[in-house]
Amino acid sequence: MKKWAYVLIALGAALWGLIAIFVEGLYAYGFTAIQVVAIRVIVAALILIVFVLLKDPKLFKVHWRDSIYFIGTGIFSIVFFNWCLFTAIQETSIAVAAILLYTAPAIVTIISRFLFKEWFTKRKLIALFMTLFGCTFVIGLIPGGSSSVSIYGVIVGLGSGLGYALYSIFGKYALSKYSSLTVITYTFIFASVAMIPTTGLWRMTNELQEPGVMLNAVGIGFISTVLAFMLYTFGLQFVESSRASITATVEPVVATLVSVVLFQEQLTVWQLVGIFLVLSAVMIVRESKKTRLKQSLAQ
Repeated sequence: MKKWAYVLIALGAALWGLIAIFVEGLYAYGFTAIQVVAIRVIVAALILIVFVLLKDPKLFKVHWRDSIYFIGTGIFSIVFFNWCLFTAIQETSIAVAAILLYTAPAIVTIISRFLFKEWFTKRKLIALFMTLFGCTFVIGLIPGGSSSVSIYGVIVGLGSGLGYALYSIFGKYALSKYSSLTVITYTFIFASVAMIPTTGLWRMTNELQEPGVMLNAVGIGFISTVLAFMLYTFGLQFVESSRASITATVEPVVATLVSVVLFQEQLTVWQLVGIFLVLSAVMIVRESKKTRLKQSLAQ
């Protein structure tokens, strides 16, 4: 099952990478970035609520004390990392902000070593460095370049990486008690509750009734959110948090390919190198059975 878990995680990340299609569609109707995020989490929450009611309403049953996990995945992760990411883009650039966001695998690996006692191996270190360099090349921040980045921009950018990483951390705890569907549903319910009163989305009622907006809202809420998170969270049950987070970095690769194929952006040599590095890191992070057996005997 672990082999398929990596496939599910990578597929979920690929669906995240398709999000630009729907985001650009919503931008065309005048929605701001934070409003697009609000649409994403609200539509996802509604779809998940209906699905759970039809499938098994008992999945809504959770202990109130465990709300901390869903506050973690929904607010500290989903809402927090989006706010940090958008702020970092304003303070620095899209490229720099994206690089800082993808410090998440390194953060997950470090935190997981202390919380889950996961092995901090040479393979993980190599994969982490390859992933970071790969993401750098994919988004076009090539070696030798220079940029003026504010300290505040760096801080919030690293905050986006932390927020992104927290989904794997809080999700791991929540999955020890509840099904992946319960975790995902409450994640977006809590995220929606936090975002509804802060985005001014209610002032866009006319735009929200447009057929094009509805189609893009369903696309961003179901394909690039509900389905993506279901695949990722289900796979997370069988894979270490650090490996899951590294595997999920196929997202920027898919996003780059989408920009080239659908938005006619040119793919540079450095981006090709980045795609190779990221995909290679995904392969490297899967340690051999022999290596894992030796580690188990050493414990």
